[in-house]
Amino acid sequence: MKFSETLAVITGGASGLGRAVAERIVGAGGKVAILDLQEQAGRAAASEIGASFFKCDVSTEAEVVAAVGAARDALGGINLLVNCAGIVGAGKLLGKDGPMSGEFFEKVVRVNLIGTFLCDKTVAAVMQSNAQNEEGERGVIIHTASVAAFEGQIGQVAYSATKAGIAGMTLPIARELARFGIRCVAVAPGIFMTPMLAGLPQDVQDSLGKQVPFPPRLGKPSEFAQLVQSIVEIPTLNGETIRLDGAIRMAPK
Repeated sequence: MKFSETLAVITGGASGLGRAVAERIVGAGGKVAILDLQEQAGRAAASEIGASFFKCDVSTEAEVVAAVGAARDALGGINLLVNCAGIVGAGKLLGKDGPMSGEFFEKVVRVNLIGTFLCDKTVAAVMQSNAQNEEGERGVIIHTASVAAFEGQIGQVAYSATKAGIAGMTLPIARELARFGIRCVAVAPGIFMTPMLAGLPQDVQDSLGKQVPFPPRLGKPSEFAQLVQSIVEIPTLNGETIRLDGAIRMAPK
């Protein structure tokens, strides 16, 4: 697909990785609809970037269906979905206050994993009616997994479970949607400079960055966005989970 012709829905696009993708798409001449639960931040980001905004809780099916429909109408179609919405969900199985509650684990699963699924199936239903390009493509779905899917640290039991699930469903989705000309690819970022990490002291940021073999720094959201562009533009990238991590392999804690 041509990146300049992208009609993208980006969940969690109010900040961080999602915002970087939105900025890159609009800068290339494409159109973006940001879906985010943070209404004030989402509207501000959309205004600054030149995108549309629709408030959406990705864990609620009715909200996803309504927001995707509104985004389709605003953009004149959808040919790219980038799932960046998610929560960290840090917590130990056996914490200081006792075992992790089932409700907490379920919330992380509902936002990160079920939220990704709900957006996938709702947008795919729109994409299947798109006109094919010269390669027979109708759309691309991009998941945001994490290196925690493979090397989950202590305190990441819920988060790692969801990211492993996101990576795990990428290939079956790619295989199923191949008949429609819709690709599905996951990106597994390492330690990236997100709003959460930006709030940490500089020495902590530097320490985290030094854990990365090369380059020894935190990843840049613009690099995530650059990979999204490559995925969109290279038709044979399909059904894969791509680590974007500077060769880091996470320690137990």
